[in-house]
Amino acid sequence: MATKTVQSLNIEINFEEEDVPYEEEILRNAYSVKHWLRYIDHKAKAPDNGVNLVYERALKELPGSYKIWHNYLRTRRKQVRGKIPTDPMYEEVNSAFERALVFMHKMPRIWMDYGAFMTAQCKITRTRHVFDRALRALPITQHGRIWPLYLQFVRRFEMPETALRVYRRYLKLFPEDTEEYVDYLQEAERLDEAAQQLAHIVDNEHFVSKHGKSNHQLWNELCDLISKNPHKVHSLNVDAIIRGGLRRYTDQLGHLWNSLADYYVRSGLFDRARDIYEEAIQTVTTVRDFTQVFDEYAQFEELSLNKRMEQVASNDAATEEDDIDVELRLSRFEYLMERRLLLLNSVLLRQNPHNVHEWHKRVTLYEDKPAEIISTYTEAVQTVQPKQAVGKLHTLWVEFAKFYEANGQVEDARVVFERGTEVEYVKVEDLAAVWCEWAEMELRQQQFEGALKLMQRATAMPKRKIAYHDDTETVQARLHRSLKVWSMYADLEESFGTFKTCKAVYERIIDLKICTPQIIINYGMFLEEHNYFEEAYRAYEKGISLFKWPNVYDIWNSYLSKFLERYGGTKLERARDLFEQCLDQCPPEHAKYFYLLYAKLEEEHGLARHAMSVYDRATSAVKEEEMFDMYNIFVKKAAEIYGLPRTREIYEKAIESLPEQNMRHMCVKFAELETKLGEVDRARAIYAHCSQVCDPRITADFWQTWKEFEVRHGNEDTMREMLRIKRSVQATYNTQVNMMAAQFLNTNNGAAADAGAGAGPDAMRVLEEKARQAAAEAKQKAPEKAASNIMFVRGETQGGAKDKKDTVVNPDEIDIGDSDEDEDDEEENEPANENGATEAATKTDEEGLVMKKLRFEQKAIPAKVFGSLKPSSQADSDEE
Repeated sequence: MATKTVQSLNIEINFEEEDVPYEEEILRNAYSVKHWLRYIDHKAKAPDNGVNLVYERALKELPGSYKIWHNYLRTRRKQVRGKIPTDPMYEEVNSAFERALVFMHKMPRIWMDYGAFMTAQCKITRTRHVFDRALRALPITQHGRIWPLYLQFVRRFEMPETALRVYRRYLKLFPEDTEEYVDYLQEAERLDEAAQQLAHIVDNEHFVSKHGKSNHQLWNELCDLISKNPHKVHSLNVDAIIRGGLRRYTDQLGHLWNSLADYYVRSGLFDRARDIYEEAIQTVTTVRDFTQVFDEYAQFEELSLNKRMEQVASNDAATEEDDIDVELRLSRFEYLMERRLLLLNSVLLRQNPHNVHEWHKRVTLYEDKPAEIISTYTEAVQTVQPKQAVGKLHTLWVEFAKFYEANGQVEDARVVFERGTEVEYVKVEDLAAVWCEWAEMELRQQQFEGALKLMQRATAMPKRKIAYHDDTETVQARLHRSLKVWSMYADLEESFGTFKTCKAVYERIIDLKICTPQIIINYGMFLEEHNYFEEAYRAYEKGISLFKWPNVYDIWNSYLSKFLERYGGTKLERARDLFEQCLDQCPPEHAKYFYLLYAKLEEEHGLARHAMSVYDRATSAVKEEEMFDMYNIFVKKAAEIYGLPRTREIYEKAIESLPEQNMRHMCVKFAELETKLGEVDRARAIYAHCSQVCDPRITADFWQTWKEFEVRHGNEDTMREMLRIKRSVQATYNTQVNMMAAQFLNTNNGAAADAGAGAGPDAMRVLEEKARQAAAEAKQKAPEKAASNIMFVRGETQGGAKDKKDTVVNPDEIDIGDSDEDEDDEEENEPANENGATEAATKTDEEGLVMKKLRFEQKAIPAKVFGSLKPSSQADSDEE
């Protein structure tokens, strides 16, 4: 390939044939950056000298072109890549950078590339000078691009002094990066400077951590740093810093106290560390902080003891002083462990000094130490404020006095009780408890008169009228209305006083209107014991006038029982008046007992009809759940007094008033009674009446009972009638169920249609309402006779058919027709649906099977049954 030589600027340049067009363009446009860059791109694959020469020519023409300088420097750096730093080409590149900075000294990219290139050459001083020149040349707004490279350079090489000075300059511009400086200082083992910087940022309220650390976390880092390195941190007052943290961060007291003690331990000041631990466990206020400090304290004492024991064991020339030192350390450790519960109790009392329960626990911990117990009680009663007390304050005074009493110091106990009665408690009951305990102590000391005088003092009336619940008055002024004190006073008067004084106390309690039913009962029993029966009855009547039901129940019970026990039937009219007064407003839940007691009185001492009247009233006065039992008692008593026939009226009334469940049982019992009396037709009518409320699917026992009755006493016609009624009742219930199901489906469809509007009714509630309406309509359509009363109908007797002219017509007889006609009518009247037809067919088959299986036992009917009606012929009788 041909080459050409061009002489320009006294320099001969040899270039290839392909370079001619580019050279010609350069000659025509020597100051066009675009043409020079096009030429440079063409020479990119040429040897290094070729492209470098083009760059040099371009820069000579355009020395202020940042684009050409940047590309040139990047190309020169690529050319030296992989060479050792001592290669001369590095200096050429450095020279190129220096020449570029003559024109490009305001371009941060050139300085950054130069700094990074110099850092790679490991020329520390020259590199530092380059970064310093860059910071001086560039405006401060662009220093943020230089400092990361500068800091990376100083951290790359071990030159701590230089790094410290660089970082200090950097922090003047970017103080928020102090944490990075602290990390470097810790890596460089400059812990004193690191502690100073940490303390500075902790004290700066406006400092925001870039790592998201809170001021509390930075404080913990500072405490750990200064406490674990006492020999390397000299410029800070560690004790003052940590104590400042104790005042500032009250939720981390345990950790900070441990850090302070650890500082002295690492400093070798063990006695000072022990003092710190003692101070900590005496000042912390939470169980968590106490646990942290106590565990560290115990571990410190244990390690100290073990270390000292190892030293003594390894030293063959151990002296007596060494043994004494070991014993001292062991005693310290044991004493610390023994005090743990007491120290923990102190922590809880510092949390709340008004906690009465904790004061009692503290006294328990001082067992067998009378001086400490007295000191604790004294401190407790002086510290606990009545309005802030948690627990019962009066128990402290009571237990304090009992302690003196147990140790034989009764006078001191009286002094304590006297002081305890002067405290302004929150509740009157607390003051009353102190007075009562004081009186009980006097009783234990056999000072009965003293106890009575105490109660007289406690119940003394104030000069003006004061309400018991008036919180504006002191509890001492309201004590005279305390039932607890009066009850204690009454017991003492009853035991050690006279009848007159005791009666006066009870009367005073009633006059103050603070008595309870038990007080009234006790007063009445007291009067009865002294044979003042009428006054006892007057006391009962006073109590009855003060209380209402159900509180007066016990008073009436005692009053009536005592009255009947004493007088029996001698004062019958008075007893009747008492019972009537009692039952006038007696609630149903308490009426049963008094009615039975009243009836018993009438049975034993009164008239039978009065007793029956009482039982009759009781059946409607008791609770609905007790009505069935009451009717049973009524029936039993009526049968005993008047005989079984008289119970029919009771049964009829019970059937009308009892709920369905109990009414079924009553009907069965009524039917059994009629059967025993030989009234089969009446029994059958009762069964028929009860069947209207007996669903065959639920009350199968009733239908089985009726079936057994018909087997024993009926015939084919009555059995058919029973089965017909059963089918009718079941059809009624099935119709109701089908109707309810259809309504339920319609309700669901309506609710689904209204789901979008969210206004659909409650399906179950609607269903229940429709069921109640259907039941009400069914009752209205029931036969009037069956609904109003039981009408007994005489049925046919066994013996075959009779001629109509020989048959006596019963005007109340129900014409049920022939069985075939009944079946036809039932088929016509039954609902025209598939379920009803299937059910009717099933019932018919069942009836046939039942009639085939039944074998009736036939007996001759006694002639007395017919009375004046004789059989038409003996042959007929034989056929029967």
